[in-house]
Amino acid sequence: MPPSSGRLLSAPQSEPVVGATVQYVIDTLTTRIVSGEYGVDERLPSERALAQDLGVARNTVREALDQLEERGMIRRRAGSGSFVTWDPSGTQAAVSTVAAETGPLQLQVVRGIFEPEMVRLAIINMPPRAIEALGETLSQMEAVQADAGAFVRLEEEFHRQIAAGTGNPLLIACYNLVIDARRQSFRGAMYRRHLTPNRIASYQRGYNALFNAIAARDIEAASEFMKLTLIEDQKLLMQED
Repeated sequence: MPPSSGRLLSAPQSEPVVGATVQYVIDTLTTRIVSGEYGVDERLPSERALAQDLGVARNTVREALDQLEERGMIRRRAGSGSFVTWDPSGTQAAVSTVAAETGPLQLQVVRGIFEPEMVRLAIINMPPRAIEALGETLSQMEAVQADAGAFVRLEEEFHRQIAAGTGNPLLIACYNLVIDARRQSFRGAMYRRHLTPNRIASYQRGYNALFNAIAARDIEAASEFMKLTLIEDQKLLMQED
């Protein structure tokens, strides 16, 4: 599925951490899980069915499922198949005690270090199929009107796809920990209070501009957006004090 009209793609400049086709499968399945098409504890279609659906080889699907299991999105049970373990409510316990012990200001400091550089590397490395998948996640975000929880979950996935686009396995693993920390209860409560429909609409416009910058390989514009997003989250934290 191509991204929305006006979102132009350009050729990648280097190889991602996994093959482009594997990344396409990862991004497609992740988007389906985050959107609720595949619910928690639901069994995914078989490898054969997914291969036919996505037009790829079974070993490509198998490799993508391995990656999703490592990320904690699914659990594979011998003889039974693959089951969704990602918690759409965002209330599951943190995978890491480090994430559980990270406070909101500490999280903001780490995001300020990671996110501008992360988007720069993603712009250099993301292949067209990964950008298309990012556009699909954006389309889901743009469809949200008032559901703060749904918007936050899709926002997390949007950032996760950018991290994956860097092609750096260590950065990806570190940013998964950042996402885990972002799911802590303080952030969920904060967003329920402050993420109004008007604010959602404002974020949607911003993420659309970010996507266009990524698709155009505009490092400066994309990095600036990431910095502005951090400032907006900082303002919300200050309102909580």
